[in-house]
Amino acid sequence: MPKAEKVERVAELKERIEGSAALLLAEYRGLTVSEISELRRSLRETDTSFAVIKNTLMSRAAGDAGMAELQEFLQGPSAVAFVHGDPVAAAKKLQAAQKLYPALVLKGGYMDGKVLGADDAKALADLESREVMLSKIAGLLKGEMSRAAAMFVQIQSKFLGVLEAYKEKVPGEPTPEVVQPTPEVEATEATEATADAATEEPEPTDTDVQAQAPKEEE
Repeated sequence: MPKAEKVERVAELKERIEGSAALLLAEYRGLTVSEISELRRSLRETDTSFAVIKNTLMSRAAGDAGMAELQEFLQGPSAVAFVHGDPVAAAKKLQAAQKLYPALVLKGGYMDGKVLGADDAKALADLESREVMLSKIAGLLKGEMSRAAAMFVQIQSKFLGVLEAYKEKVPGEPTPEVVQPTPEVEATEATEATADAATEEPEPTDTDVQAQAPKEEE
């Protein structure tokens, strides 16, 4: 491969490495072309691309990307899974492929700024995928919301019951009482009425008017 082409290829690999959520490195010794093609199709379902790459090019690209630790896994025929989706789902696909193709060996990987050994990379496949985790979280949230709604209805029902009981215990507004006069008050009022009648002057009669009128001069 010409030097200029190698430089371009290394730059391309470096970009793919930096744009991946995770890397999984495997040895594909013994796999046929059709088996590798089938594995590629399977991994595309997890938004992962699987490529057979020369160790020298991958080693240089990993070093340029600040992942020189990956060079220890670049021994023998190597293939790299560039994971853009869920790393757990991709690891599960590789684990399933190992059962079909025993010649496929997972050597290690890189995720979240850390190098994964072979055991760590395989352990990813034993974890729950992102979809399963999100589904469980959604189920928990739904359950919590249902319990909260039921609790609110229960509290509201209890409050209304307490309010009704309070209304039954509180008496209505009292009717205004009519104050009845006592005998002493009645006697006092009668005496005052008699005194007022005695002080009033009697109205003059017709006879009194005629007697008081002056006589006409003859």
